[in-house]
Amino acid sequence: MSEPTHLRAPRLSYAHGTGTTALLGDTIGADLDRTVAAWPDREALVDVASGRRWTYAEFAADVDRLACALLASGVAKGDRVGIWAVNCPEWVLVQYATARIGAVMVNINPAYRTHEVEYVLKQAGVSLLFASLRHKTSDYRAMVEQVRGACPRLRETVYIGDPSWEAMIARGTPAHAEQLRARAAELSCDDPINIQYTSGTTGFPKGATLSHHNILNNGYFVGESIAYTEQDRICIPVPFYHCFGMVMANLAATSHGACMVIPAPSFDPRATLEAVQQERCTSLYGVPTMFIAELNLPDFAAYDLSSLRTGIMAGSPCPVEVMKRVVAEMHMAEVSICYGMTETSPVSLQTRREDDLEHRTGTVGRVLPHIEVKVVDPATGVTQPRGVAGELCTRGYSVMLGYWEEPEKTAEAIDAGRWMHTGDLAVMREDGYVEIVGRIKDMIIRGGENIYPREIEEFLYGHPKIRDVQVVGVPHETYGEEVLACVVPLDAADPPTLEDLRSFCAGRLAHYKIPSRLEILETFPMTVSGKVRKVELRERYGTAQV
Repeated sequence: MSEPTHLRAPRLSYAHGTGTTALLGDTIGADLDRTVAAWPDREALVDVASGRRWTYAEFAADVDRLACALLASGVAKGDRVGIWAVNCPEWVLVQYATARIGAVMVNINPAYRTHEVEYVLKQAGVSLLFASLRHKTSDYRAMVEQVRGACPRLRETVYIGDPSWEAMIARGTPAHAEQLRARAAELSCDDPINIQYTSGTTGFPKGATLSHHNILNNGYFVGESIAYTEQDRICIPVPFYHCFGMVMANLAATSHGACMVIPAPSFDPRATLEAVQQERCTSLYGVPTMFIAELNLPDFAAYDLSSLRTGIMAGSPCPVEVMKRVVAEMHMAEVSICYGMTETSPVSLQTRREDDLEHRTGTVGRVLPHIEVKVVDPATGVTQPRGVAGELCTRGYSVMLGYWEEPEKTAEAIDAGRWMHTGDLAVMREDGYVEIVGRIKDMIIRGGENIYPREIEEFLYGHPKIRDVQVVGVPHETYGEEVLACVVPLDAADPPTLEDLRSFCAGRLAHYKIPSRLEILETFPMTVSGKVRKVELRERYGTAQV
């Protein structure tokens, strides 16, 4: 008997994550209650800088105290509460307290200046704002005063580390505790709970609106993939305002009874390793540039990192040599690579504990349980055969509710079948693992040839004089675009020349992929979440050459 015809056809670039663990149907508050009941005396939160510590019972009590204060302040279900702050325990308390009462927490990037803050406060309709007093060169109080008049719905600002914080907490009463229980009974796991503004490269950012169901499940399944238990202690140097911090770290921790460890208000490589050593952390998060900074500390070998077993690296591709050192020298044998985007809560693909080095550096993993992914022809939307590049799309519980009050932009991103179009170019391998080969907008088209910067970057990481490299396309009068390599050298006194690079590539890369221009940089322009701003590199060096 012949086999069914669909088994003889080429395998398509489609995968559906199956698993034996069901989705959680709870709100974030209900999930926290279950964790507190199971492990009331285990540590939930540690702030290394201030020395403050909370057990789960203490953490839940402080969350409820703030939730009651919010109710006393008249915050209704669905009201938008902003948080404009660096990493600190109060940020986490606001995250869980707003979820307790069904308010929508609006994350505001600490790097925003007045123009951007004003836009977010107005676009989301924020009525109550929590803010740091200051950080680095930012005086948040002065900036809020500058924009307050343009934000009529903003009725109150509470500053962390200021008497206004204590005054806010003092508003809650035992009567509000009863009101809190009543509010919890009114909440659905599908209610919007969080707005995160995506870092748009043109125009203003869009507010990805996420539900309890979106982010609680994503944090839970990310934690499941690296086998979190109540014994784990997660060092979190990535920003809370981004999904990496508040979902993949905080919600992964609280859904498993693990401990959240804050090493510093913002990323500091030395403070991060000190926190791992002092708190005996078992897991460490970061984008590759963070791990590179830690590994390059002059006294790196002096830190005791033997408690580490796992962690997450995400945000951009990890160079092979960096991954080797993370595994060997940081004891992170089970380190995981994640791929996602704010609009998908964020993670869709993740490597697993048993995956080999090649899968952890050559791919971004395979699909998580209860999620679908496919790779489609960007022009036609037709699913590609495995091994053929196209746009990565994802569907499932993790896809956002939409962009806040922007239905047209939502419809551009999420199609009629509820597939989220990522804008990333990807290839699905035969084994279901996915390689990201670039952004559709980052793809270089030189004389009709499609060039994926990721491939060239990975190759150039092997050059003995290169510490870090980013490849972008810049205008060329003859070919349309040409390949520019932006290099951070290993030794600033002895950087590679363009001739060095071209000789290194000769005979090993197709001629049209070999960089025709080189720029030596001290650092790359970065977003606060640690991603290289390639658009800025293109703008900076984008003068057309003959």
